[in-house]
Amino acid sequence: MATPPRRPTNPFAAAEAAFKPVNKPAAPIREPSTAPNVRELVSIRIDRAVLDHFQEDGPGWQDRINDALRQWVAAKG
Repeated sequence: MATPPRRPTNPFAAAEAAFKPVNKPAAPIREPSTAPNVRELVSIRIDRAVLDHFQEDGPGWQDRINDALRQWVAAKG
């Protein structure tokens, strides 16, 4: 029994197969956290001057940044 050739003999069919669109899986939908006011670990880039300002008073600087951002969000909305 003859086996079919591994490569398509038709160059047009070969090009179509090589460039056919790929179906990418849909991005997962991010579900909100189940508990309210739960903090989430993130990584952000902040200017050194801004970081120095919030670290001047010692420990708790991350809470101060969070409070400042929360106030900004409340004032905006």
